[in-house]
Amino acid sequence: MVEKLYEGKAKILYPTEDEEILLTYFKDDATAFNAQKRGQIRGKGEINCAISAALFEWLESLGIPTHYIDRPERDRMRVKAVKILPIEVVVRNIAAGSLCKQTGLPEGKILPYPLVEFYLKNDALGDPLLTRDRLAILELATPQQLEQIEAMALKINQHLREFFERCGITLVDFKLEFGLDSGGQLLLADEISPDTCRLWDKAETDPKARVMDKDRFRRDLGEVESAYQRVQQRVLEQIAQLRNQ
Repeated sequence: MVEKLYEGKAKILYPTEDEEILLTYFKDDATAFNAQKRGQIRGKGEINCAISAALFEWLESLGIPTHYIDRPERDRMRVKAVKILPIEVVVRNIAAGSLCKQTGLPEGKILPYPLVEFYLKNDALGDPLLTRDRLAILELATPQQLEQIEAMALKINQHLREFFERCGITLVDFKLEFGLDSGGQLLLADEISPDTCRLWDKAETDPKARVMDKDRFRRDLGEVESAYQRVQQRVLEQIAQLRNQ
């Protein structure tokens, strides 16, 4: 058995024969509120791996550099080895979650422009929101890297919003992570899935029924597995349509 390099809340990283390539195993484990709530979502690993692989491939075709290489197994992805920057990048199109709690904005309010936020990737500190000055003081990334990250995040948001719109899904907000490869190139890393995106079914008006993401687990809304499965089905169908165009 190959010894794991790292285990996070949702994935395990394993080395390969090539030090520039890692194998990512997607777990069924689910956590919320900085792992204060734990559980499992049956089939989540395979679903998130399939969605992430499809979206990474599609974004690559649009000029977004990612760490994705291929998907050798249903719940495993080969990726380029990167040094992950300890910054969680959140892009918001509609007010929801912590933005509402911290600002008093009503859930569902459409923001006048996409909001890009930076959070410190540190569970022990509660992943706090970072100002530009705090980012500079902590030296988590260079000013040039931050500019590049923000530009990439906005471009990714534009592509994903249009993509999910065609899937009949509203992209409310989502989290991204970035890393540097051995040559210092900035790459989109981690995953893009119902774990990291807030997704609402456009056909549903009920604020509970429309939820298609990990909020169903966070808020004990039930039918978590079926929501993830519906996202997977729509994403893969849309990808297939784009490939046939």
